[in-house]
Amino acid sequence: VKGEGIMLEIRFHGRGGQGAVTAAALLAKAAGYDDKYAQGFPAFGVERRGAPVRAFVRISEKPITLRSQIYSPDYVVVLDPSLMNLKDVTQGLRKDSIFIVNAKNFKKMGYKTYFYDATSLALEILGKNIVNTAMLGVFAKVTGLVSLESILKVIEDEFPPKLVEPNKTLVERAYKERAEKLHEAIIRAVNPPLESR
Repeated sequence: VKGEGIMLEIRFHGRGGQGAVTAAALLAKAAGYDDKYAQGFPAFGVERRGAPVRAFVRISEKPITLRSQIYSPDYVVVLDPSLMNLKDVTQGLRKDSIFIVNAKNFKKMGYKTYFYDATSLALEILGKNIVNTAMLGVFAKVTGLVSLESILKVIEDEFPPKLVEPNKTLVERAYKERAEKLHEAIIRAVNPPLESR
């Protein structure tokens, strides 16, 4: 886990309607279930379907007093790979910032990057390109900041009954597949290829 014992900041990038704001809220609540302090909130402004959207999460072992947006995140979670070309995605990053990207392939970016094809999994299970819960599974596995059990519990608590099981399946599959591919992802993070998984 990066920076244990200190406050860690996460920035989500997605498009309106993809669930980036929901993902941030779910992650913050899951961290609370793990007895951590957390904040989850959207970027200020109006969310339009299809337009780029940002959402933020802070997770800490101690009470959080900051109330600003996140400008230099420890982790950046990208739900839509088409956003990777936007300056907004890399804004404020430090050398040790880490990307977690929904993508089959990507170009070398100069940052440690984990990738996972959440789109294919979401289409298989939901029939829709809604990847936010799958990416929470990947985030949990890669970072260790929240437990799989807490993410599953928050889905049970927050989702309508008919959406609980499909979304739990998304999270569990992404978490498990990420675990199976973690060693490979670490190697690729050092020198990512421009080819599909």
